[in-house]
Amino acid sequence: MRAVPPLSILLLLSSIDSIYSQPTQTEPLKIGNITVSGSFRIRIESWDWFHGNANYEYAYPGSLFRVSFSETKKTSDWRLELAAPVLIDLPNDAIAPGVQGQLGLGASYFAANNKNTYAGLVFAKQGYIRFKGLGGNEGQTLKIGRMEFIDGAEVTPPNATLATVKRERIAHRLLGNSGFSEAGRSFDGVQYGLNNPKINLTLFSGRPDRGVYQVDGWGELKINVFYGALTGQLPGRRTAAEWRVFGLGYDDYRNNVLKTDNRTSAVRAADHEHINIGTFGGHFLEAFNTSAGPLDAMFWGVGQIGSWGNLKQRSYAFAVEGGWQPRVLQRLKPWLRAGYDYGSGDKNPSDHVHGTFFQVLPTPRTYARFPFFNFMNTRDALTELSLRPSKKVTVRSDFHSLRLAGRNDLWYSGGGAFQPWTFGYTGRPSSGNSGLANLYDVSADFNFNSHFTLGTYYGRANGKLIVASIYPNGKNANFGFLELLFNF
Repeated sequence: MRAVPPLSILLLLSSIDSIYSQPTQTEPLKIGNITVSGSFRIRIESWDWFHGNANYEYAYPGSLFRVSFSETKKTSDWRLELAAPVLIDLPNDAIAPGVQGQLGLGASYFAANNKNTYAGLVFAKQGYIRFKGLGGNEGQTLKIGRMEFIDGAEVTPPNATLATVKRERIAHRLLGNSGFSEAGRSFDGVQYGLNNPKINLTLFSGRPDRGVYQVDGWGELKINVFYGALTGQLPGRRTAAEWRVFGLGYDDYRNNVLKTDNRTSAVRAADHEHINIGTFGGHFLEAFNTSAGPLDAMFWGVGQIGSWGNLKQRSYAFAVEGGWQPRVLQRLKPWLRAGYDYGSGDKNPSDHVHGTFFQVLPTPRTYARFPFFNFMNTRDALTELSLRPSKKVTVRSDFHSLRLAGRNDLWYSGGGAFQPWTFGYTGRPSSGNSGLANLYDVSADFNFNSHFTLGTYYGRANGKLIVASIYPNGKNANFGFLELLFNF
């Protein structure tokens, strides 16, 4: 395995060692009326990808520094945020020929940054002004400029259980900031909000910016997104619930970008028509207090229509999950969850319909913590156990049984467009099989104080027939990281 540069390890370890010697800052940093805040994240990733005909075993460090300047007034506020992602010692030999492709995210970063093993840049992550109290209504706002936007995160439910489920199992499914990547994603656009304690209306229109795997996050992409959602709260004495209905429009008019789907290369190369997709759906969450411990239920579902180049788009996806926080082992506060996620696949590559669910511009790692898969053409039966022995420590372990929804479609991965010349999703052939992999993982997060967080993760994927047909030299893979986050 390629060793992580010793200097990076020393910097991370010395940062951890100095955590307890740092004073807790209670007052925000001010320059006149301007508040200065930000974060610094350093992460060391270790990859042991499915064994291909290139370097599949390597490690590298990456970091992200963000600094924000903001001011809040009675009728408006503004924010300017700069980001500086840095990638060090990326593998230059981790891209295999043919369908094996990029062997892990180290290869993706290398390919996205002009095949440089070292990459870094400073760019404007956010820059917006928000007007408040429009028309004399305190709940009416309008934000204009460059901003992060996450679907499903418009409102935080007052119930703590629902708030957690929504943050971890609803938000980011279709539109996200790709926060796990070093550069992330922002949008240039307009966001309108009308909010009161029981209902929220959010309207958003924007263009995604470059970023994610590419450290240059300055420019826009020739893609438009339009989003509207109505979210309501249903409080009760023993239950609490939330509902949302929404619509999302996506228009990708990058004419010379090859679409990723299950048609032949020649047919795809001849298709220069736009992608215009409408996604319509909603979610429902409910939490129950019982004598055996709190229960929760979740449903999320969407349908898609429109055009995929020369094809009609007809696809759908849904997720059904439930959780239980039993009144046992109270010092550990266990939370058990189980669910089933389904994203439709295409049945026939030769007809005039594209049946693969399109995930738009999500944050894939929220739902694929070992991100070798996503929500497209996927059946995911999952279980999860979380332990919270203290307010500062969370331990979580997941299991995913992954199969393709359509055996005539592809094994998809990726999180959407991030540069003008790259489609943003990759697809590998299924060879007529449906079994993809079983994923076992565990993570631990330590919140030392309001400034320092240490995160660890390890995942192992045991590949099935699809993986074995593409990577005959080794169908199993491992991924882990150690991450330190400092907020100020």
